[in-house]
Amino acid sequence: MTLDGLTIDRVETFAVPLPTLRSFGVSGGSIATVGKPSIRVLVKVTAGDHFGWGEATPIPAWTYETQESIVSTIDGYLAPAIIGLPAWDLDGVTTAFDRAINRGFSIGSPLAKSAVDVALHDLLGRALGVAVGVLWGQRRLSSIQLGWVVSGQGPSEVAAAVAEGSDLGYRAFKVKIGLHAEEVDLAIVAAVRSAAPDAPLWVDANQAYSVGEAVRISHALADLGVTAFEQPLPANDVAGLQRLRDRSAIPVALDESLRHPTDMSTFVRLGAVDVAIAKVQRSGGLTLSRRLCQLAQDSGVRVMGSGLTDSDLGLAASLHLFSAFGVDTPVDLNGRQFIDSVYATGETVKIADGMATVPTGPGLGVEVDEELVRSLSSRHG
Repeated sequence: MTLDGLTIDRVETFAVPLPTLRSFGVSGGSIATVGKPSIRVLVKVTAGDHFGWGEATPIPAWTYETQESIVSTIDGYLAPAIIGLPAWDLDGVTTAFDRAINRGFSIGSPLAKSAVDVALHDLLGRALGVAVGVLWGQRRLSSIQLGWVVSGQGPSEVAAAVAEGSDLGYRAFKVKIGLHAEEVDLAIVAAVRSAAPDAPLWVDANQAYSVGEAVRISHALADLGVTAFEQPLPANDVAGLQRLRDRSAIPVALDESLRHPTDMSTFVRLGAVDVAIAKVQRSGGLTLSRRLCQLAQDSGVRVMGSGLTDSDLGLAASLHLFSAFGVDTPVDLNGRQFIDSVYATGETVKIADGMATVPTGPGLGVEVDEELVRSLSSRHG
């Protein structure tokens, strides 16, 4: 078939409660709590006889978008801006998004925009009968190594957390720091290293430190064989990150700082980034994430991968992105560790021994039980 006459007819949002498997926190607060459902906003975009699915992860402890704001932004602003546009015109959709919700001092509701953008990629792939990577003509890897996340445990509890991941086949570990006093954070990292002496290990501070603290901590982390120090400073502290890069004992990786490809350009020009973290939802979807990754690689900046505790739709979108750019270091796609994607049916993302297989089915490669999604969303609402 051709895509020329395929125009966007409808955009629907569903706030869906998913079972939480483990508790999870970052320096900003709690992300998931066992016994309390984890809400994901699923989006269905329809164009003619074709459709696609995307997802947004409301995490107020990480960014300003909530379940309510994501739904109201899509329903009230983004959907009206793109109804009637060609479904293939991803660049035009991005422009329409920016007109509807301007970037201002942030990218402007990136989680909401990402859910719609990912759904359009899924729709286009499904319409053509090809996977997203084939749609792009860019698929360098067939599998991606995942990291097991250690977060919220004290030093005495770390060995059990690492053993749990190791028993499931994970051979790389990421530690969330900035949740405790500096000495406790370092004791936790040391305990992970002791429990996994030969494993790839990196840490994520989620903006928790000052320059002085980060410099001091970097030297202790270097002694523990940590490979990257992710987002140690506030996202907008460009001068501080520039100073830190010159003084840090290990590579500094940027996540929250890289909201848009223009941010990537700024940090490259200032020489303030060692590693760029690719994260689909943070950057407003796959369209802008591809631009950011390409700019990073063209500038000689190493790309690492991360997610936002995505369920299977977001997990698949990230795998297609990381595969396209050949991200061959372990990535933090931890959704399966913390939540159960009960809406995913049939063939979905396969994970075994800490390795995720990049889906090959049409679009994202994830089949959605729409009846269940509507039922869960209705009951939640």
